[in-house]
Amino acid sequence: MDNLTIQPQSQPVSHLAETQAKFKGMHPDCIILMRSKDWYVTANEDAVTVSETLGITLTKTKHGEKQAGFPYTALDIYLPKLIRAGHRVAITDLI
Repeated sequence: MDNLTIQPQSQPVSHLAETQAKFKGMHPDCIILMRSKDWYVTANEDAVTVSETLGITLTKTKHGEKQAGFPYTALDIYLPKLIRAGHRVAITDLI
């Protein structure tokens, strides 16, 4: 019998995490907020920072990625809180 190497299956990456990584690569010093319909969302390490800074819920996607978000109508409340806490923020559409 041949020696077979079993490769662990990598978990699929969500569109949210993929887009987050793309923009994080361009703006590594910023929290990336992405507009998705009526929400601003963020993923992974930025989600943890946003959750802790704003006191909002940190959740996980079905892929196990951390995410946090808030309604787009709350941007005027939450963006100044992030900036006052010393964070730089980049905003984009979830494309």
